[in-house]
Amino acid sequence: MTILVTGSAGHLGEALMRTLRGQRRPVCGIDLKPSAFTDLVGSITDPAFVHHALKGTRAVVHAATLHKPHVATHSYSEFVDTNIAGTLNLLDAAAKTGVDAFVFTSTTSAFGSALTPAPDAPAAWITEEVASIPRNIYGTSKVAAEGFCELFARRHGLPVIILRTSRFFPEADDDADIRSRFETANAQANELLYRRVDIEDVVSAHLLAADRAKAVGFGLFIVSAPTPFARDDRLELRRDAPSVVHRLYPECQALYAERGWQLFPSIDRVYVSTRAGETLGWKPKYDFRHVLSSLARGKDFQSPLARAVGLKGYHGTVFADGPYPVA
Repeated sequence: MTILVTGSAGHLGEALMRTLRGQRRPVCGIDLKPSAFTDLVGSITDPAFVHHALKGTRAVVHAATLHKPHVATHSYSEFVDTNIAGTLNLLDAAAKTGVDAFVFTSTTSAFGSALTPAPDAPAAWITEEVASIPRNIYGTSKVAAEGFCELFARRHGLPVIILRTSRFFPEADDDADIRSRFETANAQANELLYRRVDIEDVVSAHLLAADRAKAVGFGLFIVSAPTPFARDDRLELRRDAPSVVHRLYPECQALYAERGWQLFPSIDRVYVSTRAGETLGWKPKYDFRHVLSSLARGKDFQSPLARAVGLKGYHGTVFADGPYPVA
C-alpha cells in the first residue's frame, strides 16, 4: 500500500519523497506544482482530486501548507482554504478510505505569543502542554487544522499524529538584525540549541509517526533538535546565554572563534522534544553536539539530505529586503 505525501514539491515534501524512494517504499507525491517529486498535480482544496489521490493509500503524510513566509503575500481566505479546508478534505477522504495513519505537519509557530516571555522573565520552556496563543493567520490556521485532526481521531477512529516542527528551512533569517550580525550558518547552528531541527531528522520523525500512528491513536509532538538545557537554566539563558553554552560545551568558544562566529547573547524560548523520543522512538542525529563535532573536523553540519534539497524559496518573486516580506 502506498504512502501519500502532500506538498511533494516543497522543502519537506521533497525530502520525504527522496527518502521514501531511496528506501524503495511505495509513495505518491501530490502538489500544485509539477516537479521531479510530484506524481499527481492538483489541489488539496479539490475534494474530487483528494479522493482520487487517496485510492490505494495506506498512510497520508500531510506536509502541504501555506507558511509564515506567505502571511504578507496571501489573504486570510487563502490560508483558510489551504491549511484548514484542504486538511479537512484529506482527513475526510482518509477516514472514508480507512488509512492506517494520518501524519499532519504542524509548526511550533502554533504556540504563538507563548514563545515570547516578558523582558525580565526566564526563557519560556515549551512542551506540548503549553497553550497555543497564535499571533497570525499562519498559526491560527494550523491550530484550527490540528483541531480537525483531533476530531477525526476521536470521533472517526482515524489514527492521527500531529508533529509541531521547529525551523528547518535553509533560507536566511527573516529578522534583518539577525541577518546583519550573524552569517546564516552561524545563526542556524545557534538555533540547534533550542529552536531548529535538521530536515533529515524531521523526515525520520514523520516516518516513525506513520509507522506508530495506529498504536498511538492520537498524539501531538514537538519535533526539534534535543536541547542540552535544563529547566533551571532558563533565567541565565535569558540574561547570558553564552555562559550556559560554554559551561555545557567548553570547546565551543575556540571552535566558534576560529570561524569568527558568535553565540546569541540571549535565548527567549526552549523547545522540548522529549515526548517524541519516548512515544515514537525518535532519535535525532543533528544536534548542537553534532555541530561542534563537524566544526572540529572542518565539515558542514547539515545532513546530506538538507544539502540535497537545498534552497527552494517560498515565492516566485525575489525580494530585495530579505528572503520574504514580513507582515
